[in-house]
This record gives sequence, C-alpha cells and structure tokens, in this order.
Amino acid sequence: MPMLDPSNYDRDLTVGEVAKRSGVAVSTIHFYESKGLIKGWRSEGNQRRFSRDVLRRVAVIKVAQRLGISLASIAAAFEALPKDRSPTDKDWKRMSEVWREELDDRINKLTRLRDELDRCIGCGCLSIRECPLRNPWDELSEAGPGPRLLDPL
Repeated sequence: MPMLDPSNYDRDLTVGEVAKRSGVAVSTIHFYESKGLIKGWRSEGNQRRFSRDVLRRVAVIKVAQRLGISLASIAAAFEALPKDRSPTDKDWKRMSEVWREELDDRINKLTRLRDELDRCIGCGCLSIRECPLRNPWDELSEAGPGPRLLDPL
C-alpha cells in the first residue's frame, strides 16, 4: 500500500519507515529511543513499531540539534509533553523560548571568546601582561578548573 493512501494514516510505522520519512539513519532512531526521546514498541512479530507522532518528534529533535541544543535539553523539554501526541504549535513555542535563552547565552559566550581571541591572535605569544589567557603561577587554581577568564561562571 502506498504511504499516501489515507487508509494508511492510522497504521503504525516500522523503524525503517520512520528513518526514511524523517531522513535519519535507523541507528539514529534506535539511539533516540534509547535516550527516551521517542517511544516505540514491539509488534507480535517482535518488530519495532512507532506511531506517526514520532515523525514530528524526530523533526523537532533534528531542528533543535541543528541549533546546537543538547540532547539533555531536548529530553527535558519533551518530559513536559504528553506521551500520546505530537508536539503542537504551543508546545514548540514553549520549547523554543527555553532554547532561545540557551542560544542567547551561547552567542554571548562565543562573542566574548571571539573578541578575546582577536587580541591573542594579534599577539601570538600569550606572554603579554594584558593577555586574557595568562595565569602566572596558576593564580586562578583556587577558583576551579577550566578557562576561568574566558568562561566565568
């Protein structure tokens, strides 16, 4: 039966059909399921089956990942959704508002990093006193690990 046949609209999808329709590999579908981002079940013949709403969820995952949103953040957003339906416009608006804040924060950090690196690239030696990466005698060790000057908490 062709997929466009209206009598197929209520039919569950195989993992291969979900992969083909969503444009991701079968292994990606299995990965998303293992992370709890999508849910399937086993048929009487022991094959994976998915309801059609999984296509919308996979689309949301792909868009969010393209934006740089972590799988953990996607999973947290999906926790607030009912398990038995596709995300709606309202759901997407709520998720995107949270993700917008994450993206704005990341943009601000990347802008600061870019601006600081411009000075380093001009210097190249990391030895001048004004260098934002300089940390003589490990003075910042008490503040914690990582690039304390470039990524203040």
